[in-house]
Amino acid sequence: MVAFTPLRPVTKDSRLFCVIRAYLTVVATTLLSSSFLLQAVSRLFYSVFHTYRRSLLTWNFHYFLIAVQWTVGFLTPITILINYDHVIHRTDSIMATPFGNDLHIEITHNDNDESEFDIKELYTREKTLQLRNIYIPNCIELFYRHSPLKIVRCHGTYMYDQLGNRYLDCINNVAHVGHCHSYVNKQIYRQMGACATNTRYLHDNTVILAEKLSRTLPESLQQIFYTNSASEANDLAIRLARGFTGNYDILALDNAYHGHISTLVELSTYKFKKMKKPTKIPEHVHIIPTPDVYRGKYRDIDYNYDEVKLCELYVDEARRVVEEAEARGRRIALFFIETLQSCAGQIIYPKGYLKQLFDYLQSKGILCVADEVQAGFGRSGTHFWAYDSYQEGVIPDFVTLGKSMGNGFPVAALITRKDITQEFESNGIEYFNTYGGNPVSCRAAIAVLDVIENEHLQENADKVSIHFLTKLKELQKQYDIIGDVRGRGFFLGIEFVRDRKTREPATIETKEIQLMLLENFIIISTDGPDHNVLKFKSPMCFGIVDVDYFCEKLEIVLNAMKTKTNQNF
Repeated sequence: MVAFTPLRPVTKDSRLFCVIRAYLTVVATTLLSSSFLLQAVSRLFYSVFHTYRRSLLTWNFHYFLIAVQWTVGFLTPITILINYDHVIHRTDSIMATPFGNDLHIEITHNDNDESEFDIKELYTREKTLQLRNIYIPNCIELFYRHSPLKIVRCHGTYMYDQLGNRYLDCINNVAHVGHCHSYVNKQIYRQMGACATNTRYLHDNTVILAEKLSRTLPESLQQIFYTNSASEANDLAIRLARGFTGNYDILALDNAYHGHISTLVELSTYKFKKMKKPTKIPEHVHIIPTPDVYRGKYRDIDYNYDEVKLCELYVDEARRVVEEAEARGRRIALFFIETLQSCAGQIIYPKGYLKQLFDYLQSKGILCVADEVQAGFGRSGTHFWAYDSYQEGVIPDFVTLGKSMGNGFPVAALITRKDITQEFESNGIEYFNTYGGNPVSCRAAIAVLDVIENEHLQENADKVSIHFLTKLKELQKQYDIIGDVRGRGFFLGIEFVRDRKTREPATIETKEIQLMLLENFIIISTDGPDHNVLKFKSPMCFGIVDVDYFCEKLEIVLNAMKTKTNQNF
């Protein structure tokens, strides 16, 4: 077996050695080539000018040829020397390999200059939009489609368009620790230059990330599958649950969203409710009402705001659906729940709901998936995982992660129990994901965890959100159009209504508020079944100043709408 030793990088200490070696190489090559060339030229002159082969002309030509070759030989190493510093600083992506050139350039500490990542526009905004309309299907979502933004640079809580306008980003939960965080970028950049292979080899990043994640979870949840997206993670949970339980069916909440893969679109009513052609829920999917106490089947206003009673009613609905399915001979393998439900309109479940529902389902052998894709990694403020923020002691069978995990770099994970993975193995199934858990994606996730801890971002979400909710509730007292303000940490919703008693959704007005906020350089989106909820899921570095700016602009917009419509706002 051949053992390869990593090749020594060229540094400034070895500069003299490189130059001397270059001189010796060129000198030897010059002497050799001169010898052969002189012989060839001599033979040519002998055959053509044999009568004058000893003449002054012939020997002068020989001397001229030697002078040219030695001049070239002398200048070549000088050229190498002159360009040496340029090579050292501009070819830092060339890494040493056992079969590569031994001129290996190491990455220097100052290579993360922000200017290197400032990519200039190649097209005008109009040209980019024109090309998008040609090549990108219209079914792929584009924010503000009537006049889409062209974002060319991002930093922290801000996004910049091609004109240099700065927008406050209130919805990008992918850039979890802030857009283009320098530490995260540097870690990705360095790892990409060192090793970016697939996952069939040992690598420290794989286990370091696993250790860090496991310390935030119950002891029973220690087995980690790395994927590229949360859709893959949720789909894998279905495979594992079906293999472990021997059952096939799936239970999910109404208005849920769990991913874009076919198996997940089937149980994401948020998606197929939008289809123009009526779509029947598959027989193996069972939907229970979302426990939305403001707009759901059972409303707080109808039950004197009795949260215990509301919880009981919604859990009973789940029991009814499960029992009816079993009566038809269906067997449910697992239950999906977003621990804070986003697409349904930023829903916080009533106290006791998660505990009672998990206890009931797990007692029947139905596995429970805590989908932490949008709500995890400290977003709730009080706890690292949102299912813990209810403080009910629930332990899911699966936890799925994604979106914010890599701060924009694709990485996701499924975490589960060892007995579940052992059953998967016993069937002779081997799981492999080409890019899932590669060293670069794991390094990105490790960096995100480092930043959350070192910059106290979970604590920031808790502290700033208290200030935010206070400001929003003050606005709610002033403007009747604000029907409800709800949320936890940096997961907040503002629901707009035309009438507080009937709670008629103010869908058109909400869209107008969103567009007017854009005119005030604030990016925010709408959601919920009636699209009358402004949803807030900002980067975790969102500060008090950002909150005050948002609330100030929201008040300006509401006043403008009040003046414009002359209605009771």
